[in-house]
Amino acid sequence: MMIQTKAILKFLYVLFFCITLASCASRKEHSLFNAPSDIVTDTIKQVYVVNDPGISDAYYKIKVNDQLAIRNVQNKEFGASQSSNNGLNSNQNIAGGSINNILSYPVDIDGKVNLPAIGKVDVSGLSRRDAAIKIQDLYAKQLLRDPIIELSIVNLKVTLLGEFSKQGNFLLERENTTLIDIIGEAGGINKTADPKTLKIIRGDRSHPEIIYVNLNDINSLASKKLILQNNDIIVLQQTKSSALSEKLTSVNNIVQPFLVVVNLAVLIFTLTR
Repeated sequence: MMIQTKAILKFLYVLFFCITLASCASRKEHSLFNAPSDIVTDTIKQVYVVNDPGISDAYYKIKVNDQLAIRNVQNKEFGASQSSNNGLNSNQNIAGGSINNILSYPVDIDGKVNLPAIGKVDVSGLSRRDAAIKIQDLYAKQLLRDPIIELSIVNLKVTLLGEFSKQGNFLLERENTTLIDIIGEAGGINKTADPKTLKIIRGDRSHPEIIYVNLNDINSLASKKLILQNNDIIVLQQTKSSALSEKLTSVNNIVQPFLVVVNLAVLIFTLTR
């Protein structure tokens, strides 16, 4: 009986050792969009960039197929409607924000947006601010008195995946929206999150720029790379201890019935001697 007990204990020690070695692999199995460069998260101090194309223009330039929501701040009724016309859509909602009851106008293939009363306006290649000023001047000349035009691009978004309080798509409603702004909108990070493993996947999907961020270091916030771009994917992994805990729970569900059978067998063997 003593020999059998020692054998069981030895088996459990070996099992625990194997699970410990597998904890890193376990975290990798549960994480999304793994890259060979992910090993940098073990040593990263602040921000580390792979495939860095340099600092891009922080101000987004309007493109074909963008959806523009336009409102005259001087007149709350201007640009707000429950209906849809001229190819526009109302009540557009995304997880991180919404543009409710504000009509959105598509930018056509020619780079122009067709607006009420003033017709087509060429906005392709302009920033939100420049497009708003251009449209504001046109309305001031042709229709409205001292308009103040507010322009949003309602299709710009980033995607949060992993150990955030809320995952999904989040609108980039303002110029220069930062990583911290979006994490705040998502309600922060989970207790199981590893702050050193955050990465932003940006740009060409076949050869993306990968930005690793150590959220533990406040100096990381100074990086201009943390100004978010359209279609950024932001991924945050769980800690190794959390991954190990999940692994242990999974293994325990398998091993526990086996140990019950072994103990029962030992008990029967002891009683029948």
